[in-house]
Formats: sequence, C-alpha cells, structure tokens
Amino acid sequence: MEINKVIKNDHFNLRQIALSGQCFRFRETGEGEFLIVSGENAAFARQISPNEIGLSCFEKEYEKYWQNYFDYPESKEDPYGRIEKLIAESKDAYLMDAFKFGSGMRILRQDLWESIVCFIISQNNNIKRIMGSIDKICEKAGIEVVKGIYKIPRAEDIAPDFFMDKSLGLGYRDVFLADLIAYTKDNPLWYENLIGLDYEEAMKQLTAIKGIGPKVANCICLFGLHHIDAFPIDTHIKQILNTYYPKGFDFERYKGVAGIIQQYMFYYKISQ
Repeated sequence: MEINKVIKNDHFNLRQIALSGQCFRFRETGEGEFLIVSGENAAFARQISPNEIGLSCFEKEYEKYWQNYFDYPESKEDPYGRIEKLIAESKDAYLMDAFKFGSGMRILRQDLWESIVCFIISQNNNIKRIMGSIDKICEKAGIEVVKGIYKIPRAEDIAPDFFMDKSLGLGYRDVFLADLIAYTKDNPLWYENLIGLDYEEAMKQLTAIKGIGPKVANCICLFGLHHIDAFPIDTHIKQILNTYYPKGFDFERYKGVAGIIQQYMFYYKISQ
C-alpha cells in the first residue's frame, strides 16, 4: 500500500473502529491495513503507529471526502480529548476501563443511505453476518467503485424484489429493505431531507419507515447523521446499564457526546 496522506491523532485506531459495530465496510487486508469503502469512494488505510494513520488517497481526495468521513477537524476542536478528561474526572471505574480499552474510537460520518440499509440489516443480527450480507448485496448489484470493489446499491439502481433473494442471508429483514426501496422510489429525497434536522425530528421521521424502530433509528442518527448525542440501546448496552448503572446513567454529564460514550461501552462489552 502506497501512503500519500498521514493523519496524526491520539484518538484514532483503525482496528477499534473496524470492530466497533458502527461500520461494515472495513476489510482487513494485512496487519493493521484496511480497505475502506464508503459511497462512491474507496481507500486503503494503515495504522503506522499508535497515533498515526496512513491513507492511500491524495490530498485533494482526502479534503473532498475522507477528512469529513473520519470526522477529523484540522481547523476546529476535536472533542475526543475533552471527552477523555470528562471520563477521567467522573471516577466511573467501568467507563474509565472502557475508554482505556477503546480510546482510539471515533464516530465516523458515514454515507447516510448506506447507514440506513446497514442498520436495517443489523437488527437482531451479529457483525459477521451483517458484513456477509452486505458483501453479497454489493457483489450481486455489481456496481464498481474501482475494479473489483462494489458499492451498496441505491434505490435508483435496483428493484424492490432485489432483496428477496434468500442467498443474501437477510432473513425477515428482506421485506423491510424491499419496502425501503419502493418507498424511496416514490419519495426519492426523503432521506436527504433528514440532513439538517434536529435529533428529535430525525427520529420521528425515521421511525415512520417500516422496519426502523428506535434502536435502528438511533444508530442511523448517530452514524449516518452524526447526532453524537444519540444513544442506541441494544441488548449489550441494556446489560451494561442494568449491571453497572442500576440507579441510572449520568446522561447529563455527557450531554452532547453520549453517543461517543455509548461506543466505548459497546466496543468494550463485545470485545470481552
């Protein structure tokens, strides 16, 4: 892999991001090396050192797409150092352990359409199966980003019955995806109109779509719309809250960044 761009940051670990359950299009191609596909874009990334990431893209491509994707602001405050301080001052033993374990976590700014499709697939599912289904969907659609690398198809690319193929391993989720395609063909701007809405209104509109409940909608808000206060609650997070915070979690302390806190917890839990 040829490195054309280097990013330096203390809170940026490719493996932790890849295994965190927030994205399903990271593929490890070598020790510390990943192929990342997002929308119409693909790049290779390598963990050069604990605080250095190398990318295969050139500066213009980085500025046009990947800088935003990695939520790496070079001209404004990066919130992760502030969050580290908040956690340290909390004296919360569980959260301090979770942060220490996954301090390289970042919330990516993912392609919104891909986020919607992926998190519909994610419900009552595990990461390995989700990634397998997404790979099959991309290969079946056959729309290349670069040679041999395929994108997740959009509504204009396929018919609703595309997802009814049992070989895709979607289970009961196939109907939800078929309905999503049909709805989007009739309302092509519905998901783009979510951009710029506040969290409450985005949740309201997302949960009006068949197959999108509160957990999936919160995942879309957090990972597709970058509402970093969204706090998806699945079985893992529910177990954490019941076990370590029976009197309630201090959401007020982490107001505005609760979604990042959730990712530290989730990654720590699924990695045990």
